[in-house]
Parts: sequence; C-alpha cells; structure tokens
Amino acid sequence: MSQIDVNSVLSQMRALGAQASGVLPAKALPAATGATPAVDFGTVFKQSLGSVVAQQNEAQSQISAFERGDPGADIVKTSIAGQKADLAFRGLVEVRNKLTDAYTTIMNMPV
Repeated sequence: MSQIDVNSVLSQMRALGAQASGVLPAKALPAATGATPAVDFGTVFKQSLGSVVAQQNEAQSQISAFERGDPGADIVKTSIAGQKADLAFRGLVEVRNKLTDAYTTIMNMPV
C-alpha cells in the first residue's frame, strides 16, 4: 500500500468514526484527498484528560446526589455514570502504559 492509500484509509476511518459518534452528519463526510489534517498529540491528550476528569466529576456528583436522597437521583444512572468514569480512567491508564513502553523502547535503541 502506498503512503497516499494509507492516508486515504485513515481519513475515511476518522470520518466514519466522527459520523458514528454523531459529530458529523452523513452528508458532511469529507472526500478522501489523501492529505490528513495536522493533529497535535498534546492537544488531543489534554482533551482526553479533560474528558476523563469531567466524567469522573459527573459520576461523583451523581453519587453524592444519590447518597443525599435527591428526588431526581436514580441508582441505574448513577451506576452507569460510575462505570463510564471507571472505563474512561482505565483507558487513560492503558494509553499511559503504552506511551511509557514506547518511550522505554526508544530510549533503549542503539544509536
């Protein structure tokens, strides 16, 4: 597969992922031009951290509301929010582990 084909496949995968998550409507799928947009890893990682923190804060607020006995607090929603926060945190830990492994591998390469 040539470099252009790889970029085309990646852009199509990103477009389908965005469509599946509801970010883009079906008509707004970009045409595969072979050029991928420049994405800063640091920015994406910070956004991911922010998303995990937001999910944990939401879960904690729902747990607190349930413990107080608020009328709108539901055990099912509270449990689901807690599981989502746990899953997001575990995913973040796995990304950290992969980054650490990659760093260790690169640092152990002979120069």
